[in-house]
Amino acid sequence: MIHELLLALSGYPGTIFTWNKRTGLQVSQDLPFLHPSETSVLNRLCKLGSDYIRFTEFTEQHIGHVHQQEHHANQPNQTGLHGIYLRAFCTGLDSTLQPYRQTLLDLEQEFLGDPHLTISHVNYKLDQFQLLFPSVMVVVETIRSQKIHGCQILETVYKHSCGGLPPVRMALEKILAVCHGVMYKQLAAWMLHGLLLDKSEEFFVKQGPSAGGAAANQEEEEEDLGLGGLSGKQLRELQDLRLIEEENMLAPSLQQFSLRTEMLPSYIPIRVAEKILFVGESVQMFENHNHSPSIAGSILKHQEDTFAAGLHKLKQQSLFSLVDFENLIDRIRSTVAEHLWTLMVEESDLLEQLKVCSRRRSLVLYHGSGPRDGATPPQDTSPREAPPTGWAALGLIYRVQWPLHILFTPAVLEKYNVVFRYLLSLRRVQSQLQHCWALQMQRKHLHSSQTDAVKWRLRNHMAFLIDNLQYYLQVDVLESQFSQLLQHINSTRDFESIRLAHDHFLSNLLAQSFILLKPVFHCLNEILELCHNFCSLVSQTVAPLDERGTAQLDILVKGFRRQSSLLFKILSSVRNHQINSDLAQLLLRLDYNKYYTQAGGTLGR
Repeated sequence: MIHELLLALSGYPGTIFTWNKRTGLQVSQDLPFLHPSETSVLNRLCKLGSDYIRFTEFTEQHIGHVHQQEHHANQPNQTGLHGIYLRAFCTGLDSTLQPYRQTLLDLEQEFLGDPHLTISHVNYKLDQFQLLFPSVMVVVETIRSQKIHGCQILETVYKHSCGGLPPVRMALEKILAVCHGVMYKQLAAWMLHGLLLDKSEEFFVKQGPSAGGAAANQEEEEEDLGLGGLSGKQLRELQDLRLIEEENMLAPSLQQFSLRTEMLPSYIPIRVAEKILFVGESVQMFENHNHSPSIAGSILKHQEDTFAAGLHKLKQQSLFSLVDFENLIDRIRSTVAEHLWTLMVEESDLLEQLKVCSRRRSLVLYHGSGPRDGATPPQDTSPREAPPTGWAALGLIYRVQWPLHILFTPAVLEKYNVVFRYLLSLRRVQSQLQHCWALQMQRKHLHSSQTDAVKWRLRNHMAFLIDNLQYYLQVDVLESQFSQLLQHINSTRDFESIRLAHDHFLSNLLAQSFILLKPVFHCLNEILELCHNFCSLVSQTVAPLDERGTAQLDILVKGFRRQSSLLFKILSSVRNHQINSDLAQLLLRLDYNKYYTQAGGTLGR
């Protein structure tokens, strides 16, 4: 019977030890010569045999026959599980079963030498697996039931290896090391050659943009707070600094690769994954671009073999070391970032290109609501608004040369376009108001009426507000932010640092010019529209305004009073709550001599 037991524990049940798919391996009930205590010990051993059979079925199902067994058919995979990480897991699992198989072989040799050895001896020899097999079975069942896929298997094995049982921890760490071998191979292909070898979507880097799941915000009430139309929602937006989502206004970034965060193991920080993504993208860009001989050469500075050896050394480690792993990733990233910095700043003259984008040079414009020559069309700020026409449809055309395209992406260029259109509309209104002043000087010798006094006083107030807004944007925002950007570029030799500084520069432009702050931006646009309508009214005729013109002027006066009062209340409320220094700075420009305050926060009276 001992040989029957050993065969059953090896995965070959018979008549004494029977196999049932539901209940597993059991001692036959038709054996009267067994004592109940012996039956109990044998059933305890049969649990090991049941786990072993299920382990081998699982491994054979996903990587084929590891050990040929007659009673197991090589059934097709019907679980939906697949992938190279699953195969690596099965390979590691099979290696952890090897000591169990060796113990059975040793027992067989012992019984051949001494036929009088008892069942208790078998139980003693196999007792070391009584804790291991159930714990490993939990991992297998988790992968099977939850259909764990790809790098998620790393996370599952890692979490179960953090227990306090040394045999279980050591076995799962051995399996995890085998699975890490697959990850290191994918990392080597991605970081050293720019190849994303991931047919089954198992890696934590993927091709295409990330799936940005925006949470749905609940509708907020629009109660009026008695601040000249400033609603509770608008005030909370100012107080909480909840800027408009950039993707609602600006063109989305057309990233070619992104992180698949659900596949990233928890023991690899997101900062490390971002570095891996950056290196692979950069190497892939070089591999796919036929650049000129002047910038030819490896982006890794011909250190591919050194870095490959480093990854191989990490692969040989029995335990994953985040310190060693991140140190190697940092070395590779630093090499790539410094090479890109040289290409960007020294060979592609990044500083000069930034001056072009910051309106220091002549700019090429396109006109029309559709793109021309590859230009990005203006984005609608609201689905209810008509498509932009005329001046509103003007934009920038900037032909990006390689490798500057990784810095000046379509989304970045569209941000420049948004800022440009806003500043252009402001400068246009400022020029129109100056033209109206010239007309006023030409007519000052003529007899003036009460209506003329109202008209020119309104122009003065409009020019006062627009001139100070223009000065704030030019000096406090553009010049200040651009000088900080140049200073940062000149103080580093790291491309990623430059890209972060440039992104910060653009974000500050959008924020400090209030493009992303809905209440202020809407109010300023209304003021610009009123100023434009006023200039059109004044420029239409040299003669004094008729009754219809006077009525239009009265509407403009009331509208400008209302919007200037709203702007003052918004700026004052923010200043009082000490939330946004940018709005406070604009208020300081507008109210430097307290005229705005003394006028009750209303211009145009």
